[in-house]
Amino acid sequence: MSRVAKRPLNLPAGVTLELTEQEITVKGPKGTIAMARPDAVEVSVDGNVVSVAAAADAANGALAGTVRSLLGNHVHGVSQGFERGLELVGVGYRAQAQGKVLNLNLGFSHPIAFEVPDGVTIDTPSQTEIVVKGHDCQQVGQVAANIRAFRPPEPYKGKGVKYKGERILRKEAKKK
Repeated sequence: MSRVAKRPLNLPAGVTLELTEQEITVKGPKGTIAMARPDAVEVSVDGNVVSVAAAADAANGALAGTVRSLLGNHVHGVSQGFERGLELVGVGYRAQAQGKVLNLNLGFSHPIAFEVPDGVTIDTPSQTEIVVKGHDCQQVGQVAANIRAFRPPEPYKGKGVKYKGERILRKEAKKK
């Protein structure tokens, strides 16, 4: 059995976990997340403690660990939320959030208007910083990756959209 699945998951105050035959629903102050319930994994709730175990056959230990990690992410998301920071590096690179649209100037001949999906909020503390927030870890990461994909950092000058704290491996320019 997976070592991850053996650890019990404690539910913080204000978070509830509901089990049905087909899905697992986690509700909290920041939102609600539902996931499909695999047949090969047994999930049980005892008060504020959730335990995950593989079904009778030992081949499902990895799946039990995966379900336990996903449930942990869901509980963290609906109670505290997730955020991912992006930085714009380059002369004239700017970002501005206006409601559900993120306007980006990334050195192209035209500005980019990125529609923010539901469940995610985008803040721009400065013109060169973007903060993506939400309750679903996968959705926050995917939105940040989509924004980064407009202009990924290039290896010579480091210009582009990068994650906060990301280290860009720099190349030396061609010599004469």
